[in-house]
Amino acid sequence: MSTVTTAEQAVETAARAAHRAAPQLAGSSAEMIDRALRAMATRLAETAEPLLAANADDVAAAQARGDGPGVIDRLRLDSGRLAAMADQLNQLAAIDAPAHREVVRTLDGGLVVELRHRPVGVIGANFEARPNVVVDIASQLIKSRNAGVLRTGTAALASAVALHDHVIAPALAAAGLPAEAVQLIRVPGREAATALVSQGALIPLVILRGSGDSTRSLAELAARNGVRTLAHADGGAVLYLDRAADPAKATALVDAGLDRLGVCNRLNLLLVHRELWDDLVPRLVERLAARTPAIRASLPPHGHALGYEWALDSAAEATVTIAPADGPLHAADLANEQTSGLAAGIVTEDGAAAAAFLTAYCGTGAFWNATTRLLDGFKLLGIPETGINIDKVPGPRGPVTFRDLVLRQYVVAEEGRL
Repeated sequence: MSTVTTAEQAVETAARAAHRAAPQLAGSSAEMIDRALRAMATRLAETAEPLLAANADDVAAAQARGDGPGVIDRLRLDSGRLAAMADQLNQLAAIDAPAHREVVRTLDGGLVVELRHRPVGVIGANFEARPNVVVDIASQLIKSRNAGVLRTGTAALASAVALHDHVIAPALAAAGLPAEAVQLIRVPGREAATALVSQGALIPLVILRGSGDSTRSLAELAARNGVRTLAHADGGAVLYLDRAADPAKATALVDAGLDRLGVCNRLNLLLVHRELWDDLVPRLVERLAARTPAIRASLPPHGHALGYEWALDSAAEATVTIAPADGPLHAADLANEQTSGLAAGIVTEDGAAAAAFLTAYCGTGAFWNATTRLLDGFKLLGIPETGINIDKVPGPRGPVTFRDLVLRQYVVAEEGRL
């Protein structure tokens, strides 16, 4: 039996199991949902030993392959990260979900219009080899009462299996919810991702995360199969140091943007006002080189696109592109035209310069004297995210959370009958 056939069968089997469980999950109470989330948090602590053992196997395999430090950083779990994941789950459980029913208008003839939020049913998710994302996405699906089929990168598969089997499924069952509601694809390889976006009848929506080209190709295939996607394909944050930048703030924000190299909202393109270039850039280059790991500065003339996303280049992820800008409008134009539109920030004490930059920049997150690393569901909104949507059309733009994973339904009936 070929790997493709095995992957297709695995995805279809998982999708049918999730589809059967979806109605029970959709009809569950808020108390049961939040009980499941708190049980997941508890089990992260109670089953830490097998979780960390499985993750150690994934990390060892990645190291043997020679994967870069950013890949290893995304892959690794430790007691601190497990505790942070548990804390996020408990905070999510404490958040009141939006009202599922709301009267929005009264019509002639004694009729009322009620808006209802309904679960999608089954949502797929394909994401990079980051074990914490298994829990992040599962928690958002559960909170929104959607069943799900999850597929992660092969490098994190052992960790994902452990998290599903020791944390997610038992927590659902303990709360009186169907353990089958969240499925995990256990077949390694890209064929499983292709199969995930080919089951439109069972999985009408798929969340896509990961490297740009592969995610875009999956989105294109999904469209041909009639599957809608919420895609997070590209990242790379921009920071512009204006001529009125406070030097201490500038240095601190450059450092803050590089605390993790393998994430999408890290500092990727550093723009420096031309008046500061000769004095500031040599010092920045020296400071970057002194970090651990050392970070290389890509200076003009650049042999790559200005917005090239270093986080996706495992051989050169410890790199930042530095380029000159003529002012806030020029910096905003560069960010708009040369980068993905994920996030851009300005460092300045000049309010007019900041206003010009924030007005001109069209991307998903805009920052003034703040790090772009804040463009994250939990840091920004206090809710774990399924991904960050940077589409330039109406929809759930920015961190996508459980509040976005619903369908609107309008119900019209006689007043007092609903």
